[in-house]
Amino acid sequence: MADLFRRSIEIITSNQSPSGAYIACPNFPTYAYCWFRDGAFIAYAMDLAGEHASARRFHDWAARAINRRQGLVADALAAAASGASLGNEDILHTRYTLEGEEASGEAWPNFQLDGFGTWLWALRQHLLCTGQEPPAAWLEAAGLVAAYLAALWQRPCFDCWEEFPDRVHSHTLAAIYAGLQAHAAIAGANHQQVLESIRTLLVDSSAEGGYFIKLMGSPSVDASLIGLSTPYQVVAPEHPAMEATIARIERALAAGGGVHRYATDTYYGGGEWVLLAGWLGWHYAESGRPERARAFLDWMESQADETGCLPEQTPTHLIDPEYYEPWLKRWGPVARPLLWSHAMYIILSQKLDAFS
Repeated sequence: MADLFRRSIEIITSNQSPSGAYIACPNFPTYAYCWFRDGAFIAYAMDLAGEHASARRFHDWAARAINRRQGLVADALAAAASGASLGNEDILHTRYTLEGEEASGEAWPNFQLDGFGTWLWALRQHLLCTGQEPPAAWLEAAGLVAAYLAALWQRPCFDCWEEFPDRVHSHTLAAIYAGLQAHAAIAGANHQQVLESIRTLLVDSSAEGGYFIKLMGSPSVDASLIGLSTPYQVVAPEHPAMEATIARIERALAAGGGVHRYATDTYYGGGEWVLLAGWLGWHYAESGRPERARAFLDWMESQADETGCLPEQTPTHLIDPEYYEPWLKRWGPVARPLLWSHAMYIILSQKLDAFS
């Protein structure tokens, strides 16, 4: 639907701060910040849409946010080397204000590593899309982030859903893998030992059940596991464990048209996430299954309201309906428009266009 494609670009553009940051959602107070994870996918979508100036402004913002915390990264590396624990004040935060400052007030699960790996991946994609050379500030920030990820990748942290802080998560490892690969390509750095260790851990984790798992030591799946292949390329789409993982995601999480995060999700009752429909569709487009990808694009279009805004999730086919009202009372209606949802719509649209 061309109108929703254009509307998605408009929504993202109008909600990009003069600083370059993308607000996660403009009318959901809890999301009035810029996440590295969301922003990286949004910037990639804008690159695919030809909006390279928007993506560049985001990467400028991200590099500034990192470079002003050079001392913090150095201290984190020293703590990692000594085996010391890291507090909230010792880490790069997952989200920042639109001016690049730490968010104050509400406590937040800030120790999340996947967003920084995804940012490095998106940074390389921008350079590939534009053919430009990375500015010195980008190289400096990328080096800091790569060193940070290489030092901390084995530590438990919050996952991409900002949960389960005491576990090591497959999606997080895959994002770090892609980020370090991207940094190696951008800067000529050697991360081979860490890359091999991460890939070995992930592949070994699939040995018992024949599929990839949500987190180390658990047999469950999570929709974020799509990322191991698309886009992080730890394994190819046709890898047997990847195919088995996608099949399990389809059976357990995608029976209603959209895609749930995981089988016991209770956030707003555990609805179907628009961005995950885009992500699974993206994977099918990359796997040479455009008909299946198109079905997810059609479902995403059906979730847009009369103003062309896409939500984070939909309250249909809830996993646990009893949790919907408590979240509604706590934070209000589901976030809409969620810029990450619009980004995934753009990505899937462009991947299908390229396929055809």
